[in-house]
Amino acid sequence: MIDLQQFVVDLHIHIGRTRLGAAVKITAAPSLTLQSIIHYAVNIKGIDLIGVIDCHVKEVLNELEEKIETGEAFPLKDGGVQFPGVTLLLGTEIELLDDQCKGPIHVLVFMPTIETMKEFSEWLATRMTNPNLSSQRIYEKAHTVQLKVRELDGLFIPAHIFTPFKSLYGKGVVSSLKEVFDPNMIDAVELGLSSDTSMADQVHELHAYPFLTNSDAHSLEKMAREYQIMKMKHPSFQELKRALQRSDGREISSNYGLNPLLGKYYRTICAVCSKQLDQHRCTACQSEKVVKGVFERLQELASNQERKNERPPYVHQVPLEFIPKLGKQTLKKLRNQFGTDMNIIHSVSREELRNVVSSSIVEAIMAARNGTLSIKAGGGGVYGKISTEVKE
Repeated sequence: MIDLQQFVVDLHIHIGRTRLGAAVKITAAPSLTLQSIIHYAVNIKGIDLIGVIDCHVKEVLNELEEKIETGEAFPLKDGGVQFPGVTLLLGTEIELLDDQCKGPIHVLVFMPTIETMKEFSEWLATRMTNPNLSSQRIYEKAHTVQLKVRELDGLFIPAHIFTPFKSLYGKGVVSSLKEVFDPNMIDAVELGLSSDTSMADQVHELHAYPFLTNSDAHSLEKMAREYQIMKMKHPSFQELKRALQRSDGREISSNYGLNPLLGKYYRTICAVCSKQLDQHRCTACQSEKVVKGVFERLQELASNQERKNERPPYVHQVPLEFIPKLGKQTLKKLRNQFGTDMNIIHSVSREELRNVVSSSIVEAIMAARNGTLSIKAGGGGVYGKISTEVKE
């Protein structure tokens, strides 16, 4: 019998700068270096398997190879690069725009080895303007990209599929993934911060795919704000692939993500005055320019066909940085006392917390754990907010 264990997995983490200071993800924090990501995953966040999705960049690949040469890491036979305490998967985020202007759409691609990522990176370099930056537009048909990923034994995953910008369904131009992709060459879909399993399962064509909940981290603190627990033999590329396929007992055991109300794009917002809307015209400023929310977009996409098979449970969580009055110094005290954020958010008792922080913070953490915090919905690029009021 195969000995399977539970592992924390976050597959969407950006690199902000290379070790030499070159920008990779322009909108990401400079502190997001390969070295700091590894440190945070192991010592602060408690993540077992990370997807670094800027590994197509030549300097990132060079740094990984050097760490292998110096013995700081080693390549796994099952795919991935093993560091002490965490496995790194080689990924890239690319932007697709088909010849009928359906897009732009962000997708995640993962490769099993440095060699296959190098080959994919070279293939990308002839099809994009700047292969040294993250999330760049590729001038190629989506089906051609999917075929190349399959040729290299990679994984193809549409990213944050409902957000209003640069996603599969977000802009309203695409009503079915079949308009852009070959549905047989999609390995999973990433939900994004403003949706959860029950919302996404309203779309019938998504019933065929596993759902991923990843952080899309643009800073170190954002790592593991969403993640999944996966049952695998060990953290590696092939074990991840088996878990997505639910092969030989491997599986996604549970998804952990923000309550969608906390997401930046949950409700429709007036693009001029930021008023939350229930219609297409703003009653405050009369503008018809809106940023459509995920909630409203899913009402347009929803069907009445129920999913036949059970999904893993989706657990709403509140990252510690969302907790009112929990500042940087208090967070440092919590981490010094209890270790990783995983432990603080989900395991440390009320009594233990009271020995370190104020009662209001303790009760907010417990209410977040129990799903009883009051939340004001986000939208239009602004996160939702929580209060210390507890729902009855």
